[in-house]
Amino acid sequence: MNERPTFAELNAFLAAARYRNFRKAADELGIAPSTLSHFIQRLEARLETRLLHRSTRSVSLTAAGDALALRLTPLIHGLDDALTEAANTKNTPRGILRVLASDVVATLLMEAVVPTFLNEYPHVQFELAANSGFVDIVAEGFDAAFRLGDDVPKDMIALKFGEMSRMMVVGSPDYLRGRRLPSSPEELEGFACVRSRPASGVPYRWEFEKGGKRISVEPDGVLTVNRSELALQAALRGLGVSYIPERLCRGHLETGALLSLLDGWSPPYEGLCLYYPGHRLVPPALRAFIDVVKKVGLT
Repeated sequence: MNERPTFAELNAFLAAARYRNFRKAADELGIAPSTLSHFIQRLEARLETRLLHRSTRSVSLTAAGDALALRLTPLIHGLDDALTEAANTKNTPRGILRVLASDVVATLLMEAVVPTFLNEYPHVQFELAANSGFVDIVAEGFDAAFRLGDDVPKDMIALKFGEMSRMMVVGSPDYLRGRRLPSSPEELEGFACVRSRPASGVPYRWEFEKGGKRISVEPDGVLTVNRSELALQAALRGLGVSYIPERLCRGHLETGALLSLLDGWSPPYEGLCLYYPGHRLVPPALRAFIDVVKKVGLT
């Protein structure tokens, strides 16, 4: 390697590695796709190794590119943090803030937190990604994420925001009319249950507990969805009973649009936390976002 790579070349490579698409990566960086391609070609020439496989339709990482992206991501973010901290001499949050949340939490954030944050901090470019799977936020370039307290990685700093929650079995009055309501999870047999299948491909089992007794039920039904919001809509439309977070269906329970089943079998679990890497400086934009969540609340 005759010359060290420039920051622009490294940043272009990471953007391409993140998006697997030159146009999207170039749009994020505010440059032309041809310029981004030129940066990456120069980087590969300096390193004397191919980092990306390119075709007319796709971009993928070589083994060398994957290893470089894994090592480079936390270093570049650390540099971004330091530069952002130095630039914000008046403590005015600027730059990009990327937050990850589950589908349910992302929907809740859009109700009040995100509008308030954008109104109070117009110089921040806010990106909210919805993904209910387990994601390495450092490797994927996120500043922070929301997850249930018990599931937060041990090496992260976690701030508790959500109250205790629970999963609930709910159905519409029209669907439940004339049916004998179950008094135990075993009596769900005969109900059309809206099944949920996450990205892993294995359908969720419905978990219940009462008086120290735990029961796991494999629901029976013809409809399977991959998001809690879809399970909610299925219940509202009388397509069966759904097993969804209380925070998502609370308003519909209050209006009577949904009825809850097996209340005594739904124990509470640890509420939501916002977490972020403990080894990095907290960017002003993230501090401002945390303040907004504290002020607005997340239920």
